[in-house]
Amino acid sequence: MKKADIVEFYARLAADNPHPETELNYTNPYTLLVAVALSAQSTDIGVNRATRLLFEEVDTPEKMVALGEEGLKRHIKTIGLFNTKAKNVIALSQKLIADYGGEVPRNRDALETLPGVGRKTANVVMNTAFGAETFAVDTHIFRVCNRTGLAPGKTVLAVELKLDKATPQPFRLHAHHWLILHGRYVCKARTPECWRCVVRDLCAFKPKTPAPRQRGSSEES
Repeated sequence: MKKADIVEFYARLAADNPHPETELNYTNPYTLLVAVALSAQSTDIGVNRATRLLFEEVDTPEKMVALGEEGLKRHIKTIGLFNTKAKNVIALSQKLIADYGGEVPRNRDALETLPGVGRKTANVVMNTAFGAETFAVDTHIFRVCNRTGLAPGKTVLAVELKLDKATPQPFRLHAHHWLILHGRYVCKARTPECWRCVVRDLCAFKPKTPAPRQRGSSEES
């Protein structure tokens, strides 16, 4: 995608959604970190359902350690891989207390030392909690970047690095949220809803998906 088209691409997403936010519920950087760690291979809706009561009771690493692994499991048992996630959340909480005074660190290297925290989780926390211009590439963003031609790459890291290089100001802070929401609700995996996409004329994907009525008409003919 050409530079001018990239600017227009983001400008349209920004106009359509001026203040994008994560759909995970959280109350502070720690609960955000926990929510993101729990969201791997799970939906945000499912995580929010599991953490609604949890975060009323637990909002610090100290409280999480006091709750314990079994207590945490009772809250998150509806989430996929909940046994492993519970173990990691307790372990990362212990490490936050031991190494960081109970505070969530603001840099990627430190965040990635925490159990169960990879580069994507670290990028989400840095961006959402601390306002860093990071690009957390999940399956939605990976798909959108490759499908549209915005930042194609064979690996998640390749897409992230291309996004970092290609995304200009003033769009860098919210870029990851615009892209994930676009992938989740418009540029869907099985059938992208091109007929209602605000950037369809800038997108490399072909053929564009017609509106449902048009698809039905063509099938009937």
